[in-house]
Amino acid sequence: MGQLSGKVAVITGASSGIGKAIALAFGAEGAKVIVNYLGGDNERGVENKAKAEAIVETIGAENALAFPCDVSKREQVQAMVDAGVERFGRLDIAVNNAGIEIKRDFLDVPDHEWGLVMDVNLHGAFYVTQIAGRQFVKQEAVSGRESRGKIVNISSTHEDIPFPGYTSYCVSKGGIRMLCRDLAVYFAPMKININNIAPGAIATPINQSVLEDAEEKANALSEIPYGRFGTPEEMASLAVFLASEQSNYISGSTFYADGALALQVTKY
Repeated sequence: MGQLSGKVAVITGASSGIGKAIALAFGAEGAKVIVNYLGGDNERGVENKAKAEAIVETIGAENALAFPCDVSKREQVQAMVDAGVERFGRLDIAVNNAGIEIKRDFLDVPDHEWGLVMDVNLHGAFYVTQIAGRQFVKQEAVSGRESRGKIVNISSTHEDIPFPGYTSYCVSKGGIRMLCRDLAVYFAPMKININNIAPGAIATPINQSVLEDAEEKANALSEIPYGRFGTPEEMASLAVFLASEQSNYISGSTFYADGALALQVTKY
């Protein structure tokens, strides 16, 4: 039996990158998985759907469900959780992975861009966490399982360290940090765990332009003491642990997975 056998998980932004790796890892560990993706009739939406359906095929159609949902819309999040519970009978794990970043000089950031980043990164995590939390509390507890539910937020090293040019992103991730800490105290009597994973530089599609530019890649690597980019699979391994029964006494923590990037010592 896998570490997550008998559990049902919803993973937002799961059609690529870290979300995809987590979905596949959860499936391999025995979980039933709701593979969320951003849908739509445009080219990106069609591509996301195809990717999500491929992940479902890999996990097995009987154990996975692809579901389109814009996490910035509460009603869509509710529909996604309801569909997952109807299909699989319950919900045990929620992974808040969906996120965006927009590079912009702070003095030039328009209201709509600021709002979009907050809506997806912070409000989306709020909606998923609240709706999942309600489901955790109302459903019957599983005999022999201490935790009533697990919430894993994919945050960033920038929940703590500045990143000029990406102020909205940093602020949204700082909000995720405090959401995690505050809710750890709130959820503890209910035996619901919530933790953050803070990736550093990871080899995902969002960093593809850096990986393909020798100079930019060299600059990035110079700031990573471990000397390489992380992989989505490494983030997924940590997510499996935080979603498993092995982490029941852990809540409210941020786990940096960044090759010591956040601890970089200045050289002058």
